[in-house]
Amino acid sequence: MERKARWGITLPLYGQGLAEQREIVAELAGLGYTDAWSAELNGIDAFTPLALASQWASELRLGTAIASVYTRGPAMLAMTAATIAGLAPGRFVLGIGTSTPVVVKQWNDIEFAEPYQRSRDLLRFLRRALAGEKVTEQYETFRVTGFRLENAPAEPPGLALAALRPQMVRLGATESDGVITNWLAPHDVPQVRAAAGPDTELIARIFVCPTADVAVARTIGRRLVAAYLTVPAYAAFHVWLGREELLRPMLAAWHSGDRKGALAAIPDQLVDDLVVHGPVEACRERVAEYQATGLDTPVIAIIPGPDTNVTDSVRKLAPA
Repeated sequence: MERKARWGITLPLYGQGLAEQREIVAELAGLGYTDAWSAELNGIDAFTPLALASQWASELRLGTAIASVYTRGPAMLAMTAATIAGLAPGRFVLGIGTSTPVVVKQWNDIEFAEPYQRSRDLLRFLRRALAGEKVTEQYETFRVTGFRLENAPAEPPGLALAALRPQMVRLGATESDGVITNWLAPHDVPQVRAAAGPDTELIARIFVCPTADVAVARTIGRRLVAAYLTVPAYAAFHVWLGREELLRPMLAAWHSGDRKGALAAIPDQLVDDLVVHGPVEACRERVAEYQATGLDTPVIAIIPGPDTNVTDSVRKLAPA
């Protein structure tokens, strides 16, 4: 993927229907945004917002962050990616990752097994399939027999892998074009960059709560931190980053079933490190710190407070 100064936004925007976002999406490139990356959890899927954005904003690079390697079969994932690549020639990046056991097992009744191997196998399959090859291959985690895209994109999309720890980061650097990460502070970026190497695009979703009310921002931030950093993969990521002692009280309370205690055990400094908050101008400067420490593509995810106008925040958070 092309390496240049980039500045992304997460779609869909919180609290608005997809059709209602056409005007602001059409403005993004003029505001200075280069990228729009989708998010997928239990709301809108990863691909539909990008299909719409491909027609509303012809200059933006579009990416999924992320489509799970488990919840769509290999051929279906290739077909969906080829569709978006055809709508946005040369402007689409397929970001894939494992997601979490809750999403994969509890919500979709699919075994969450061999995440490293499954990610590696999907990247290798997708590289061939999206190039228009006919694929018959016994991979370690699945088999494909005689699949070829009917409408392979003239320009295959880039591939990126969501990764939190060194082994997966290195896999992304070796088998894809970019590494996607999140839930890190600017001073954490060099450690992830060292694992990825100098030549891999490093992308990260940055959670931004643009409110001057520090107490409100930290309350929102604590809920987000507890929801994510209690997931084993994220907890292990932060152990790697050196936060094991800082997280221990929260994790102990959480695993004992004391949710209120877990929230109370999250120190202000942890929230301030991982969730960008404050007046919009200060938030924009904080996001720029990630680039200064080695991140190629910050992707802002606006987490609104009670006084937040999301559309207005998108405009004000555009690069200076």
